[in-house]
Amino acid sequence: MRDAWRETGSGVPLDAKLAQLAASQHGAFSLLQLITIGLTPSAVRKRVAAGRLHRVHRAVYVLVPAQLLSFKGRYMAAVLTCGPGAALSHRSAADLLGLRATARARIDVTALSHRCVDGVDVHRSTTLLPSDVTEVDGIPCTTIARTLLDLAGVVPMAQLERALNQAEAMNVLNLSTLLDQIARNGTTAAAAKLRQALELYDPGQAPTDSDLEDEFLTLIRAADVPAPERQVYIELDDGEEPIRADFVWRAQRLVLETDGRQFHATRRAFETDRRRDQRLTRAGWRVVRVTWRQLRDDPASVVRLVADLLG
Repeated sequence: MRDAWRETGSGVPLDAKLAQLAASQHGAFSLLQLITIGLTPSAVRKRVAAGRLHRVHRAVYVLVPAQLLSFKGRYMAAVLTCGPGAALSHRSAADLLGLRATARARIDVTALSHRCVDGVDVHRSTTLLPSDVTEVDGIPCTTIARTLLDLAGVVPMAQLERALNQAEAMNVLNLSTLLDQIARNGTTAAAAKLRQALELYDPGQAPTDSDLEDEFLTLIRAADVPAPERQVYIELDDGEEPIRADFVWRAQRLVLETDGRQFHATRRAFETDRRRDQRLTRAGWRVVRVTWRQLRDDPASVVRLVADLLG
């Protein structure tokens, strides 16, 4: 216990310094940081053996067992183990920035070196500039523009568009910074895909809410069918709240809903859906529902249905 109360040059006990460091970095810190505040490598090993520190990555430690770390603590630990200049990136950065949630167990980090780290996908980049990195809650993270570029390389087009729409909704979408990323990374597949997404992008359109909706939108875009509005509210003159519809063709007064079991299989959802359909029908709208199984097993029939209904 003697090293716990050894004071640093500032007169602050080591344990207090350690607690301050943990609080500022979501519970994670590097070996170099521990040495900087006054712990020796030998003292670190002794604390690990006593269960007072826990090693989560190479030269990265936490005060609590790894499974108790918050997601931000896991993100910080992953960045720290990848060394100076590393930054959270790709899907993990999009999650931290609020552009696109992810449930992946693995964490994306862009770093100068491409060392292997358990649980971390390390991306090496020669075009990442200091201006491409910011901090979010103290965690080094790629900027909005760089994150969208990186995201283009690892997710389907529909999910990239959803992230663009989310950035627009958050009022953080900057076209000039996106074009700068495309220019600096012009030979990459990610830059080409981001350029294509921007050509398709319409800031007046809301993002889809699910992968099922993404599947339907991709299917419609590939067919010779007019593009719908998506995630819009329809005002009905019945004294009740507006109805939010998945896909709408206003001229033809057609509404299409994509029904996945996750959100539409409960008794309450069943009743709510029928009530919505009745209100729309009474107001002169046609409503059609498409299931995940129909999209998977017979997409051609779905396209023919929509084309026939649009006349």
